[in-house]
Amino acid sequence: MSAGYAEIAITSVLNSEKSFCKFLSANDTGATGAHQSGILISKTAMEMLFSKEQLDQDGIPKKTVKIKWQDDFETESCFTYYKSKKELRITKFGRGFPFLNINQTGSLFVFTKQEEEHYSGYFLDTEEEVEEFLNAFGISPTETNSLINSENIRAETKEQIAIREFIKNLEVDFPTSEEMSATARSIQNRAYNHIEYIQTNPDKKIIDWTNMEYSLFRALEYERYGDIIARGFSNVDEFVKVANMVLNRRKSRAGKSLEHHLAAIFDGNRIQYSAQAVTEGNKKPDFIFPSGEAYHNQNFDVKKLVTLAAKTTCKDRWRQVLNEANRMKESPKYLCTLQQGISRAQMDEMQDENVILVVPKPYISSYPRDRQDRIWTLARFVKYIQEIEE
Repeated sequence: MSAGYAEIAITSVLNSEKSFCKFLSANDTGATGAHQSGILISKTAMEMLFSKEQLDQDGIPKKTVKIKWQDDFETESCFTYYKSKKELRITKFGRGFPFLNINQTGSLFVFTKQEEEHYSGYFLDTEEEVEEFLNAFGISPTETNSLINSENIRAETKEQIAIREFIKNLEVDFPTSEEMSATARSIQNRAYNHIEYIQTNPDKKIIDWTNMEYSLFRALEYERYGDIIARGFSNVDEFVKVANMVLNRRKSRAGKSLEHHLAAIFDGNRIQYSAQAVTEGNKKPDFIFPSGEAYHNQNFDVKKLVTLAAKTTCKDRWRQVLNEANRMKESPKYLCTLQQGISRAQMDEMQDENVILVVPKPYISSYPRDRQDRIWTLARFVKYIQEIEE
């Protein structure tokens, strides 16, 4: 998405009480030489400009408002409804108003109501901006000259705007991994809805959240390093320094991302757990159910204790989970991963060590077919924990 007036207009529509758009006609811009006054507005937008009480008054209904144009300057303009001609117009733009000239004929006019007497107006005059705006709300060129249904905005557009807003408002170069993960979940939930998937389809939700965080992080990387990379490097050492900085930050983020999203799944399903609780030898399993306190309580039934490790990839590191909780040496060790496929030999080793993989359902098909029945979906794991915590 471009950073021009189309995006600003889209954001204004999303934040407005009501909004309207139309292509400026030759009469609007004075190209016909007619004596029309102001911009003609469709009567379908009447409720956006006047209340019923104002329209019922004697004489010609008029209303003075403040309009901010292109997020730049403001005018004190007037809405007028000519009852005899059944025409609704915006008038009084002030001397030297730059947008109502013959060159603006055919531009897309976007008008939004922010408060009772405060409005915003935008003129989109390039094909790229017009297409970007119309596509965002699923409007065809023949469906303009009417109120905009902002609920029809494409999810991808919501996502892009939210990412740009987040980056613009950051006060640090890179936020903590926890904030990045929380922001990714918030953007994904708002843009694509289906927050109920946390309970009804956690396998899909955790993939969606993870993908969103990746998109968010890449956008932030581009914002922070794009110019540096575009300028190039004067020597190899300078290149290696920047490359290492980028790679180390990527590794650090990826290592924590899955843990944060799993915690959100557990919270959304009202599951009790402790994250990074200390066990013997100062070891820290990623999750202990129902709590670290229960683990250290020797009177607590060991059969109701569960540990879960979270590793984005586990091809070589799965053995790290074997000795994280001495009380549970005879219990299964659960390992949640986003790894898409490992060898039969490794899966057999895991089975020998009583390690059970927990994998989002769409990824299970990438594992050896004759061993897929050993893998738990995240939904199955969540249900299992809920049952033992009852």
